[in-house]
Amino acid sequence: MSIDTSKSLLLAPGPVQLHPEVQKILSLPMIHHRTPEFDSILKTVLSDLKTLFVTKEKVFILSSTGSGGMEALLINVIRPKAKVLAIISGKFGERWAEMAEIFGAEVHKINVPWGSAANVSDVEKFLKENPDTEIVMSQACETSTATVHPIKEIAEVVAKTKAVFLVDAITALGAMPLPMDEWQIDGLVAGSQKAIMLPTGLSLVSFSQKAWAKIKDNPTPRYYFDIRKELAANDKGETFFSSNVALIRALDFVLKDIKSTGLEGLFKTIQRRAFYTRAMASVLGLEVYSKNPSDSVTALLLPPGFDGAKLREHLEKSYNVTVMGGQDQLKGKIIRLGHMGYITDQDLHQTTERLAAGLNDFGFSLDLQKVSDSSLHWLKEHR
Repeated sequence: MSIDTSKSLLLAPGPVQLHPEVQKILSLPMIHHRTPEFDSILKTVLSDLKTLFVTKEKVFILSSTGSGGMEALLINVIRPKAKVLAIISGKFGERWAEMAEIFGAEVHKINVPWGSAANVSDVEKFLKENPDTEIVMSQACETSTATVHPIKEIAEVVAKTKAVFLVDAITALGAMPLPMDEWQIDGLVAGSQKAIMLPTGLSLVSFSQKAWAKIKDNPTPRYYFDIRKELAANDKGETFFSSNVALIRALDFVLKDIKSTGLEGLFKTIQRRAFYTRAMASVLGLEVYSKNPSDSVTALLLPPGFDGAKLREHLEKSYNVTVMGGQDQLKGKIIRLGHMGYITDQDLHQTTERLAAGLNDFGFSLDLQKVSDSSLHWLKEHR
């Protein structure tokens, strides 16, 4: 059978495909960020972000990648020599722990096997033995392994201590339930290029009152990411530094769209894509890598000796579809397919067809017509 490769497909865990309306908004003429027109947009966006975070607390917009947001979350509450517990289960957990070490913290690590979820009892045991712990950090979804952690249960444990619980939700917020106030999360960070369905360039952060008690008298030097300055600017209807006008205008549309659909509707849409991908993995003869897979991204384990990096390159050059590979110890061993962004059923179907064709080029013996039929049948039965 012939494979339609005319449309470029981006099925990565971020950045993601953009809504057509977002693309239109991004092409609008520029306006200044210190004007009544933009002030009105900013006011609406700052209010609507509370719906996304499910919080009564203020949510702040920073012009940075998600990693900048992770640093902002950390630097505003961390003190020099503070005892920090970092849950590490992949590349981004490692990155956050490194940040804490750079800022002079005493970092203790719970190293979780890649592809596995954190054990709540390990966190509870550490905090009982170390009651002077000031910060606990974890990813909601470890993007590098496509694995979710039991954030609600960990938060319940941390809430009983004096420590604050910081959560990297960059590949989770908007893709799965993470109600900040209800779950007693003290710091939450998101990135624009994931479930928020925008290009890279904005990080979004929010802090609980428990965290604010640390922020107000924290001696750690900070400037660009000093959330106290951002709060003062927001209270005047501005951002502290120059606003990312194009992305914030597009964010205004996305938040209104999410409010009209409802968060639960968005969660179900993304979860359906995850279920589809796992079903098609079986059809393709591949295994899901994670023992606790995420709805936002799925990692598929490739056969031993298979070169995943070459497969990715081949899929891009020959089939016009982009998926991601593994990092560090997983480099070349997995491929990762994202479920966030503007993805149609046709996009899902064509991705499966192209992936099957690419696998055949590398020695698989898949019946492409059967794969295509299985894909269409699943999508029809699970509308």
